[in-house]
Amino acid sequence: MVLALLALLWLYRETGLAMVGIWQRSETFAHAFVVPPIALWLIWRRRTALAALTPRPNLWFLLPLALASLAWLLGELVAVNALTQLALVAQIVLLVPLLWGWQATRVLIFPLAFLFFSVPIGEFMLPGLMEMTADFTVAALRLSGIPVYREGLQFVIPSGNWSVVEACSGLRYLMASVMVGTLFAYLSYYSLRRRLIFIGVAILLPLLGNWLRAYLIVMLGHLSDNKLAAGADHLIYGWVFFGILMLAMFMVGARWTEAEPAAAAPQASARMATVSGTMWLAPLLALVVFMLPPLALSRLENQGARSALQMPAPTLSGWARQDQPLTTWQPVFENPVAEVQQVYARDGERVGLHLAYYRQQAYDSKLISSQNQLVHSENKQWAQLAASTQTLLLGPDAITLQGADLRAGRVDGGTSGTRLLAWQIYWVDGRPVASPTLAKALGAWQRLRGQGDDAASIVVYTDDVSDNGGPAERRLREFLQDNWASIDALLKQTAGR
Repeated sequence: MVLALLALLWLYRETGLAMVGIWQRSETFAHAFVVPPIALWLIWRRRTALAALTPRPNLWFLLPLALASLAWLLGELVAVNALTQLALVAQIVLLVPLLWGWQATRVLIFPLAFLFFSVPIGEFMLPGLMEMTADFTVAALRLSGIPVYREGLQFVIPSGNWSVVEACSGLRYLMASVMVGTLFAYLSYYSLRRRLIFIGVAILLPLLGNWLRAYLIVMLGHLSDNKLAAGADHLIYGWVFFGILMLAMFMVGARWTEAEPAAAAPQASARMATVSGTMWLAPLLALVVFMLPPLALSRLENQGARSALQMPAPTLSGWARQDQPLTTWQPVFENPVAEVQQVYARDGERVGLHLAYYRQQAYDSKLISSQNQLVHSENKQWAQLAASTQTLLLGPDAITLQGADLRAGRVDGGTSGTRLLAWQIYWVDGRPVASPTLAKALGAWQRLRGQGDDAASIVVYTDDVSDNGGPAERRLREFLQDNWASIDALLKQTAGR
């Protein structure tokens, strides 16, 4: 087991170090530092039960181990940290039934499952959690008799402007609460029903508490004429409030703790099995499984250093290029090898086109990333008001693309600045794609076929969505349908260089 673990951690050391790096720089996942020590302590608590067992390798677990290794390879091909790190932890966990057998695994099932709390995953929930926080806060303010004008995640009340940012989502509280709550349930209860109820409370309580915290902070600022709960103060109040909630949850939960059921008299400790051929065969086969994905990745990796490409703005029939920008807004894409920002005009109507082209993608430069957004939530000049979908025929493909209403200026119910309608499309494996998930899957298939990883983002945008987006939607639809062949040809020409 020790040799197999050392081999695994050495072969996948970059994934492990990346996981620790996220623990270090992200407050949301800082709690993961205590997960491995807690898991080891939980295993140590079961040492008496383990001593009565004989290790019996189960080679059937090579199949799920191979699937976890394949998942790691696919995650590396499309640069998805969450998938590679989940796969690494799954490989560690699967070594136990492979080398020690199912009986030992049943004894250690919770400590092994607890290791998955070390994987920094969950940021995909941020948009939904932020939306729910804004919904609750605005509804509670209106019930309190305070008039609210809301656009997207920003709202204004008579005493000032407020916005829900990532720190207000409650994700940090949720992650910490679920981990600690699950541990408490395991140690304090022995019936599955009580454990599941307490874990459910550990999920719901931080969500409700975060919504209440956001409402109270806005009320505190409103009633104090914004002298309290401003700046960093409200983050400090938030952690104090969360600490009180957790203390109350554990105090109430402790009232229903169960005594540990009487254990059956332990059998005489079994002798350590003779080191047989099967015992050596299992770790050797595991080593082969571990080595195959890194070897395959080395053959599929792009050679040479990433370099910038020259990609001119496309020439579009019937649409004239304009030097004057449409707005100050530009979508945020990190480290593309080529980028185009161009405005086109026809019959007094203007449409902006943004292209971000990626090649030799890696974790610091990839098409699908949480950092690549139309508008970041912390952006002070622009805000995304609403998301939408639009079905469009592009060449032979009908796709349902992603759209967004954007606004510049203040949320004050009066002059709210420039408004834009933006549509986004991904170009992967030579075809348009709307779904980020499908784009990732096509990118992995593209690399597995040895076709490289060239991909791009296409964003088109226009102003004047004052009458529910009608004219703007027509303008963008006509622009894309008239010019998709030219845009597609430019991207394919760039891919051929």
